[in-house]
Order: sequence, then C-alpha cells, then structure tokens
Amino acid sequence: MTTTVDDVPAVERVAVGQGTPEGTNSAYLLPERGVVIDPGPPTESAWADLQAGLERAALTLEAVEYVLVTHWHADHAGLAPRLAEAADATLAMGDTDAPIIADYAAERDRRLERDAETMRTWGAPDDAVAAVLEGDRPSPLPDSFPVERLADGDRIAGLEVLATPGHTLGHVAFASGANGDADADTGAVFVGDAVLPTYTPNVGGSDTRTRTTDPLGDYVETLSRLERRPEPLLPGHGTTLAADRIEEIRSHHHARTERVVAALEGLEPATPWAVACELFGDLSGIHVKFGAGEAAAHLEALETENAVNRVEDEPVTYRLP
Repeated sequence: MTTTVDDVPAVERVAVGQGTPEGTNSAYLLPERGVVIDPGPPTESAWADLQAGLERAALTLEAVEYVLVTHWHADHAGLAPRLAEAADATLAMGDTDAPIIADYAAERDRRLERDAETMRTWGAPDDAVAAVLEGDRPSPLPDSFPVERLADGDRIAGLEVLATPGHTLGHVAFASGANGDADADTGAVFVGDAVLPTYTPNVGGSDTRTRTTDPLGDYVETLSRLERRPEPLLPGHGTTLAADRIEEIRSHHHARTERVVAALEGLEPATPWAVACELFGDLSGIHVKFGAGEAAAHLEALETENAVNRVEDEPVTYRLP
C-alpha cells in the first residue's frame, strides 16, 4: 500500500526550494508538537516557501520549539539555523552529523581536505579532484551554531530517534508511531534521504567519512530497519513512497554489485575510479566523488565478503580472488 503525507494526521508537508534530481525537498511540520523537520536549503526562495507553509499550517514562529534535521546536507539542514534562531527553538540532529552544522566553517575545511584525500585514494586524477573542490561553494550558514546531539533511541518532542546511516555517517530518522507515543495508524517515520521515491540515495560519495566504515553494509541494514517499522515512511524529497520501494532499492544495489564484479573482471586490477568510469562513463563535477564513492562502497562490501581482494592501498586497488 502506498501512503502519502495526506494519510498521516497532524503532519503538514511543505515543498521548499527549486527542486533537485531527487525531487523537491520536503519539510515536515508537526504543529501540535511545535516541530519542523528538515526545513530545507539555505535560499531566500526556500525561506519564503517555508514561511508560507508555516502560515498555512497556523504554526507561528513563536510556537516552533524544535527544528530537527535528518542529516548534514545543505538541502536539508541549510535553513535550520535561520529557523531555530528566528523561532528561538532548539536545533537537533544525530550526534555524528551534528558537528558539521554546529562548527560549519572549521568542519567545511576539514571536509574538503578529507574529500580530496579520499578521491585520490580511490584513484581519481588530480584534475578531476581539483574540479570538485573548485565547484564546492560554501553554504550561507553561520560559522558556528548550537546543535543538540541526538543518539539512537533518544526521544525528542515525543519522536523516537532512529540511527539510519549509509547516505551520511550520522543520518537519522524520526518516528512517531508504534514505538513512540502514537499508534502506528496515526504515526510516521520521517526518513530524510534514507529512502527516496524515484532516486537511489548515493552511498559512499555523499559523505567521505563513511570511507572508514562499510557504507553499503550500513545502508542495507538501514533499509531493513526501516522496512520493519509499522508506520508509513515519509521521504525528504517528493511526497510518496511505494510499498515496495525498499525492495526496489535493495534490488538496485544487488544488480550494481553484479555490475561492479563484471567491470572488475575486465579491468583487474582496478581502482574504484576505474570501475566507476566503466559503470557510469565520463564523470565530472560532483559526480567524480559520487561515482567513485559508489563504486568504492560496493568494492568494500565485496571485500568484507572475501569476494574481492585488495592489492594496493594508495590508490586502493582490487582484483578478483
């Protein structure tokens, strides 16, 4: 059964911003709780969209007590400090992603250094890495801002915090259903970018901190965790998730893993960058990081299963057993 936000009482969706490949951002208002989830990108048009949505929902700034964010990406977190300051509200997000917003200026510098090092480790050429860094413009966010850090299982404004890593290292979802203070029939899980209606969330490149983990394995576990929830899932882009969407995404990654193995057969030994170019063709701009990261995530998962062998570390290089 497909569920939309219209089927969930006491929740209002506001479309914010101009849209992305994933679809227009979804900010969610819970007026009875004084909560706004994922207010949107840091643009004036998105701010106007959000203000209009608050007015339609009869949720005044003074009544907003909590601004909750699923992950650090600017299209979700960008307006959070502005809204929290205007409403004198608490800004809260998962404890692992929180520092990137709480200490934005310093963390951005660290992120760029980490991104460059990671892309080179994946085998991306220097000119492609330089182009990614040059195109990475700072977001209009305060250099620092107070952020409350949330851990898996915490409760805030009657919502349960669920750790849902994969797309980012500290991605979280917020649940108001059977395990919270509402029945599953009236609750929902706000899943950010963990599950999207038509687009498969990038794993591996969208947060290079995941290089130290098994991002694909983490993400598959996230899908299973969300699949077990009885409440409907409401995405961070678009309006609707089909009942079989998680299985579609799982199947997509299974098929991509098979393509990674096939690519490695023709290239071995090969870096994630070489595999990504074989899978996706010419990569430029942000797709250098996303494409190589996606290939790296699948190769790392295969390595944990002993299905591929790592033969070099700088750049990381794999071959079949």
